[in-house]
Amino acid sequence: MKRRKDELREFFFNEMDITQAMRGWAFEPGQVNVRLIRGNDGKPKLQLRLDLGLLQMELDGRPDGKRPHRHPTELAFHKKRLAVHQKRTGSDAGFALTPSDCQALREESAMFYHRYLSLFVLEQYEAVIRDTQHNLDVLELCGRYGKSDYDRMCLEQYRPYILMMNVRAKACEALKKGYVQTSVAYLRGGIKQIAHVAPREHRREFLRSSNEARILLDMLKQIRAQLPADPREILRKRVAEAVKAEKYEEAASLRDQLNELVRAMANPVSNATRDPDPSAGPGGMPPAMPRPAPKKAAKRRSGKETE
Repeated sequence: MKRRKDELREFFFNEMDITQAMRGWAFEPGQVNVRLIRGNDGKPKLQLRLDLGLLQMELDGRPDGKRPHRHPTELAFHKKRLAVHQKRTGSDAGFALTPSDCQALREESAMFYHRYLSLFVLEQYEAVIRDTQHNLDVLELCGRYGKSDYDRMCLEQYRPYILMMNVRAKACEALKKGYVQTSVAYLRGGIKQIAHVAPREHRREFLRSSNEARILLDMLKQIRAQLPADPREILRKRVAEAVKAEKYEEAASLRDQLNELVRAMANPVSNATRDPDPSAGPGGMPPAMPRPAPKKAAKRRSGKETE
């Protein structure tokens, strides 16, 4: 009997020891060490290597797999509370989050932080957008309905970082799909969002010192450096150089070329003025499908047209 207990105890302790799970996976300081594994339930799990162990997270729902108050997340629960309150009273007046509510939301946000950081390394950008939006929604909810100043302002210090990660993920996802200009628009908009975190009179100074804004600006510069040069900018530069060198005739000629180019880009040649290609439709596309017969004019009744 004693031998049986010893065997069970040894088996139990072996199952609890995480040494085997970390074997061959060394912690690298300064790096986000993350991997995907298949859990015992057959579902994929996310593991983040730490200096003294690892974190294991679910890929969907709450990272810890729990359902607080029978809801997918703590945030979803309090959003539902707010919606019920607004439906019952007609407004959000009187709705508040207690200190324990805000603490639970902050703890949940920390889990989502670890997950979106890991997912970004794995280039799972849509999931990063989802998780960063969750934390931005927590900031908004606590900032508006927290009872104390501490609960309303505690998470605001992280807003620039969360915005930066959200925008980076959107820009990277757009680049992955080949939408370069969309990516550029996301980055420019993200820098403006970060600037608006500070009061208007301090925004310029804030952007200069913001590491998050610098990250987005560096990414924007890298993308622009790989884009083809704008012919208008090339001509403008040549005009300026000619004027500086007092080559006024050359500058006038270049300015005429620039004006002609600007007009041409503002009023592109329509498909109808191009030489037709008998084997292709407009713009080189396959021939258009036959159009349906036009509908007969509607009859008038009592001075009104029937639809």
